[in-house]
Amino acid sequence: MSDESFDVVATFLTRIDADLAQTALEAAGIEATVSADDAAGMRPHLWMGGVRLLVSSSDLERAKAVLAEAEGPAVDS
Repeated sequence: MSDESFDVVATFLTRIDADLAQTALEAAGIEATVSADDAAGMRPHLWMGGVRLLVSSSDLERAKAVLAEAEGPAVDS
């Protein structure tokens, strides 16, 4: 990622969820990075603040739209 500013596009409860969202963004051509304060994965219980997904400020609105679309419609059971 370049030296421009970054914004949190979403916060997740688990690293796996954040990684899946990152994959969806990258498939749409949006560079993203996962930020978790978990001692490089050695202390996952430190995720108390959540796992953040960061994108360039210039891609923020498009990234929100991609993630909203990736969630899809709710399914009734």
